[in-house]
Amino acid sequence: MSIFLHPKTSFLTLLFLSFSTFIANAIVPQNETFKFVNSGELGPFIVEYGADYRMISIFNAPFQVGFYNTTPNAYTLALRVGLQRSEQLFRWVWEANRGNPVGENATFSLGVDGNLVLANADGRIVWQTNTSNKGVVAFRLLSNGNMVLIDAKGKFIWQSFDHPTDTLLVDQYLKASGPSKLVSRLSEKENLDGPYSLVLEPKGLALYYKSKNSPKPILYWFSSDWFTIQQGSLENVTLKSDQESFEFGFDYFVANSSTFGNRIIGRPVNNSTLTYLRLGIDGNIKFHTYFLDVRDGVWKVTYTLFDRDFDESECQLPERCGKFGLCEDNQCVGCPLENGIFGWSNKCSSKPLGVCKESEFHYYKIEGVEHYMSKYTIGDRVSEANCGNKCTKDCKCVGYFYHKDNSRCWIAYDLQTLTKVANTTHVGYVKVPNK
Repeated sequence: MSIFLHPKTSFLTLLFLSFSTFIANAIVPQNETFKFVNSGELGPFIVEYGADYRMISIFNAPFQVGFYNTTPNAYTLALRVGLQRSEQLFRWVWEANRGNPVGENATFSLGVDGNLVLANADGRIVWQTNTSNKGVVAFRLLSNGNMVLIDAKGKFIWQSFDHPTDTLLVDQYLKASGPSKLVSRLSEKENLDGPYSLVLEPKGLALYYKSKNSPKPILYWFSSDWFTIQQGSLENVTLKSDQESFEFGFDYFVANSSTFGNRIIGRPVNNSTLTYLRLGIDGNIKFHTYFLDVRDGVWKVTYTLFDRDFDESECQLPERCGKFGLCEDNQCVGCPLENGIFGWSNKCSSKPLGVCKESEFHYYKIEGVEHYMSKYTIGDRVSEANCGNKCTKDCKCVGYFYHKDNSRCWIAYDLQTLTKVANTTHVGYVKVPNK
């Protein structure tokens, strides 16, 4: 049996199919495309990291997009928060191309195909959103600092909130399906990924430290003081701030149990305007809040996770005392070397091993100390002798820590900050070369 379509019906069908194809492959109107070039005079204000910068005309106060660098001709495309004509430091709260800088005359552009692109002057693409031909019709910087690419219906095709670096803005989140973590900056001058990460896990938030020597990141904090999930698993955690009470904290959702919860972290005074969370270069978490005063605005730290005035000691920070040091009451109090405890300085370090054979090294004992990993990891239940054997057989092991009262063992691949404790059954053994 043959089916014949009326010419008018056939035309309408083709028109519908053509319209559907147009919607699926919507292009960005010419008046919504842009191309900014990294050139011209540098900005006059003081900004974070002591950086040089050039801002572009994408802004929604107090947020603005621009290029900055801490070393010549190595620019990062970033989002800045701060109000002009104020003397407070402008802060960089999102970055596109950390660790992969662009040079002078680099371009930031949105083409008709809907792809947002950062490219060097020679055309080499350094960063992009990979949104070509996905229905993008415009780019917007929202009032909360979220940069979005939208389709004809206003749906987000891409958003910067899905790609945090070391900072969470209010309404930004970590979620199980990604993004699931923040990564610290390496240093003030080096814009590379640092060793610290804040990770969303099924039962809470966790802080990890990854050194060059350790085979995997080491847990040094868990959010049991903030919130703990007994049943189900965390689906997302969102930074929130109440416009009336000025309280800030987290909203969270637990999958499998459909449970919503919230946790207030801080209560700044009533002239605060906005807050962000930062995972710092030192592995600490701080909340920074902007306050209005008579003359100019100012940023203040309104909450610090590892703080001498609260439960979490600064001694828990892996690099608090550098490469090697004894920490007590938030202070670096000694350098625990083989021939005694000496005054600490930032030059304090254990002897480099450079050997692997058991006959070429030995251990010395330190009583009443704990390694930062022993607070939030259980450790293996073995005898003290077997704990030592594990370290001896592992060439990368630089020492081991043991709790005699519960027979727990931790193998260390870096020493760094050791915490002085009153319990002398908590001991450490440092591996040193015989020569």
